[in-house]
Amino acid sequence: MDKVTLGITGITVNRNGFGALPVQRVDMAGAVALLQKAYENGIRFFDTARLYSDSEAKLGVALASVRQEIYIATKTNATTPEKFWADLATSLDNLKSDYVDIYQFHNPSFCPRPNDGTGLYEAMLEAKAQGKIRHIGLTNHSLEVAMEAANSGLYSTIQFPFSYLASEKDLELVKLCQEKNIGFIAMKSLAGGLITKSNLAYAFASQFDNVLPIWGIQKENELDEFISYQSIPPIQDEKMAKAIAADVNELGGDFCRGCGYCMPCPVGIEINNCARMSLLLRRSPAAGWLNESWQAKMAKIEDCLNCGQCSSKCPYNLDTPALLAKNLADYRTFL
Repeated sequence: MDKVTLGITGITVNRNGFGALPVQRVDMAGAVALLQKAYENGIRFFDTARLYSDSEAKLGVALASVRQEIYIATKTNATTPEKFWADLATSLDNLKSDYVDIYQFHNPSFCPRPNDGTGLYEAMLEAKAQGKIRHIGLTNHSLEVAMEAANSGLYSTIQFPFSYLASEKDLELVKLCQEKNIGFIAMKSLAGGLITKSNLAYAFASQFDNVLPIWGIQKENELDEFISYQSIPPIQDEKMAKAIAADVNELGGDFCRGCGYCMPCPVGIEINNCARMSLLLRRSPAAGWLNESWQAKMAKIEDCLNCGQCSSKCPYNLDTPALLAKNLADYRTFL
């Protein structure tokens, strides 16, 4: 079984981390069955967040009886100490636990530090002193913030988007974390669904000793794919390298990752899907994107105000209005 150790935390698990964001879209019974099957098949790391609606509660129901045998990472997007403590109390209640293994600042616009005036890092330290959290982490989509956190010496883990579409600068972050013995948790290892061959994504990640991917899992067949890799891990060979190179050629550069941080749109455009529709049409069955519902959603692009709110919030500095217009024009060629 392919194992990963998250740096200074000492947490060692197989390379299948369970990303529990998608289980908020599954009913309670289905989510519990999925999470318990993951546990029964050796998955021990589960990542969730206070923002993921009822994801934490589903983890609590499914896995409270085996709490000492698993590792749970959750997140707070608090901007004040009061909200921090409220979030932590809610998370512990939802998870049916008296501690969180890794408590993470959820995509802050800056790197929280002691004496920065927010009181957030001090709250983390106090929560750790009380035994309510064991390790302090940070998640981000901004390379600048993630690099600052990695260099600060304040964080035991960094969670950042990482797949075989990564840039050289992203790879530098992974290397920095390895040098500083910081655990690297890789979100969006399937690039928000644009990478459609999970064996390629797994094989790429397995080249990095310090990288733990958290796979966003919603369906049993998705879980089964990753479980199968535990007994026969995909290893990158020449054929895989060529397939990865072809994807990089098609997807690399300025494309929407679907993170959703540009939302909400003031006129209701579903930006996180509409801005990458061209790729979705070509990398998944097109019929599902061409129904009346999606035609109406894509037509909303014509209402764009060019207000710039989406671009200003994009962690990848995309020209989102231009990307939306381009995707609408392409979409109409399929109708």
